Amino acid sequence: MPDGTLVYCVGDIHGRDDLLRDMADRIEADMKTRSFDHAVTVFLGDYIDRGPAKPVVERLATGQWPTPITALAGNHEDFLLTFLDDAAILDFWRSQGGLETLHSYGVDVGPAMAGRDFKEVQEKFTAHLPKHHRSFLEGLNVSVVFGDYFFCHAGVRPGVALDRQNRDDLLNIREPFLSSESEYGKFVVHGHTPAVAPEIRPNRMGIDTGAYATGCLTCLVLEKDQQRFLSAVS
Repeated sequence: MPDGTLVYCVGDIHGRDDLLRDMADRIEADMKTRSFDHAVTVFLGDYIDRGPAKPVVERLATGQWPTPITALAGNHEDFLLTFLDDAAILDFWRSQGGLETLHSYGVDVGPAMAGRDFKEVQEKFTAHLPKHHRSFLEGLNVSVVFGDYFFCHAGVRPGVALDRQNRDDLLNIREPFLSSESEYGKFVVHGHTPAVAPEIRPNRMGIDTGAYATGCLTCLVLEKDQQRFLSAVS
């Protein structure tokens, strides 16, 4: 990282606002121990699904965070945005934790659980989704670069320049990215593929520690040539 720049990067949250709130406290405490000119937090996507989404989106959309934030899209945010225009995706989305998201916004998910009335559920969700939440979700970036690091949700397509990556790959790829030893010109930091601990490779690092299932949310801290971690654990 450039001198004076402090970057925090938080992995997949999936509705765990309790862990996110704890992480905010940990970052705030960590900042008091550092000397820097500029601090930012990068969020790697998947704020919703598998848990109560609304409190997480509210916290990020309203900037309730100790640093400025750069929020990236995950594949689960794409499910939600697609559902706003295409009710049929609910047949798939409900198997990916989408019912928890809908329920957190006050929508009756009974019909969706039974596999019916998807259009009616869509209309109710659209009415219940606050405008500033929708604006936040629609405005998410798919990647960002700080220093020698490239941040995205899922990973990148080996053999394709970073500035020419496909949105679908950035949000969904696993193989051949996870097993690739390619050099990308930047060190890739991503989430999407959960592991019990940060997965560190010569060309990439995965920091999705499955917060919704493990109760452990991970934050990578980058400062000068150093890498370290903060953890919020339930």
